[in-house]
Amino acid sequence: MSGLIVTEWIERSGGAERVLDSMGEIFPDSEIYCLWNDAPERFPNGRVAESWLSRTPFRKHKAASLPLLDAVWRRAPVRDDHEWVLASSYVFAHHVKVPDPSVPKFVYAHTPARYLWDPESDDRGRSALVRAAAPTFRCIDRRRAQEATRIAANSRFVRDRIARAWQRDATVIHPPVAVEAIGEKSDWRAHVLDPDERRILDGLPETFVMGASRFTPYKALDLVIAAADRVGLPVVIAGRGPDERRLRARAAEAGVPVSFVIAPSDALMYALMQLSAVFVFPPIEDFGIVPVEAQATGTPVVTGPIGGQVETIVPGVSGVIAASTDPADLATGIEAALRLARFDSRILSERFGPERFARELQRFVQV
Repeated sequence: MSGLIVTEWIERSGGAERVLDSMGEIFPDSEIYCLWNDAPERFPNGRVAESWLSRTPFRKHKAASLPLLDAVWRRAPVRDDHEWVLASSYVFAHHVKVPDPSVPKFVYAHTPARYLWDPESDDRGRSALVRAAAPTFRCIDRRRAQEATRIAANSRFVRDRIARAWQRDATVIHPPVAVEAIGEKSDWRAHVLDPDERRILDGLPETFVMGASRFTPYKALDLVIAAADRVGLPVVIAGRGPDERRLRARAAEAGVPVSFVIAPSDALMYALMQLSAVFVFPPIEDFGIVPVEAQATGTPVVTGPIGGQVETIVPGVSGVIAASTDPADLATGIEAALRLARFDSRILSERFGPERFARELQRFVQV
């Protein structure tokens, strides 16, 4: 069956991009349409079509493009020969208009747009302009959500947000994570080939706490440093982003060594996770692929009590859910995680593996 997959913008990395990759593999005959594509190497030439926004400066200024997105999606090129439409949505992709009412529109929701429905967790939602416009956009967003034939959410946490925001029920389908491929390698160090990255591994402390994500205030990596400081363990922070200077300033104030690994390869990231004593993940996430990857390497995860990432942890087995993300509570969680017995990461395969995602998504789309 010929279908159309639509998504927001395609970036070089990210959880939504991994989901899109899997959707493209599950439905190999489908076409893909997006606002703009910053990773043209992801798919063969000709498979991905971009909106007119891709030819404007808006592709470099996502926030400025937001008022235009509903109109763009209402004019998306849904053709008569498309037998179904699947929207991978975390902003407005689910607004896509399907002219023929007999053609089903399925929505895989990473989240309703946080800047509209949960502005405390999205900097874009805190500006006076967005707050003033939000009631109108929320009304439109909720109305567009009623057009969906069915909606899937990437976690129970997001399913509950969908119920509040869109007043729709949703089927939970967790995103695909390569847990078997990660877990089958007993020593990821052997797969780190770059000499500079190997020197990083050689310089690691024997026991350390790890945090990894994009360096933004929302990801709260400063709390990883603060919590590890309380238990007296060195810290490794991996990733990159605009918050690096602030994080380094916080690290300079810590009483324990803090090492930064900027833009590690996948192999180095998994090696760091595998070698760390505990992986600490403070943010409230819609799902949280990174903590699943950490567990896949056999390392326990400590997180706070709110968010989709909580659903990925087997408390007392593969991690600890702290009472809060206060550094003192995270430190208590670290101490508890250090006492956990080693666990078999294969417990993650049936819940988060790509084969499971394919089965559930095909059942959801009924193709």
